[in-house]
Amino acid sequence: MVKKAKKDSEQDSPHIPEKQVDADQAEEESSLLLQLKEKEKEAAENYDKYVRAIAELDNFKKRAAREKTDSIKYGNENLIKDILPMVDSMDRALKHAGNSDDFEAFKQGLKLVQDQLVSCLEKHGVEPIECVHKAFDPNIHEALFQVTNDDHEDNLVIDELEKGYLLNGRLLRPAKVSVCKRSQKEDC
Repeated sequence: MVKKAKKDSEQDSPHIPEKQVDADQAEEESSLLLQLKEKEKEAAENYDKYVRAIAELDNFKKRAAREKTDSIKYGNENLIKDILPMVDSMDRALKHAGNSDDFEAFKQGLKLVQDQLVSCLEKHGVEPIECVHKAFDPNIHEALFQVTNDDHEDNLVIDELEKGYLLNGRLLRPAKVSVCKRSQKEDC
């Protein structure tokens, strides 16, 4: 009976021929190999893109460094081009001064060159700090000494010894000034 039960159970399970199992496995293996080749191709493409991106980034860094160096090296080019006409004017003034005894004309020529220079500086964002008869501000003024004077208010700038300048709103050089200090009178 045991033998009969075994035969019945073998008949109940479907019998798949061995050739069909091998064909299914071969088909699955070829499908997996095809997927593997596609993924290898995709990986190679991604690696190529990565290498190109790294090279591009490296070229960008080199170009940016070169541009920065050039910017520093030639950054003052426009300012210098604007100053050169003043150098020419000074040359002409000195040449004329050697041939003339007219001091007043020489003085007027110097005034014209100074006006040219101030105009050039203003064009490039440099502006003078107006400070005479204004309240002392330690952010833009440098007090060299105090003057005792009862005619002016305390901490008022009385005299400008050296002009101060701002470059596009940033302090370039503080104005050197003398500041008023009222005398301490004691009431009796």
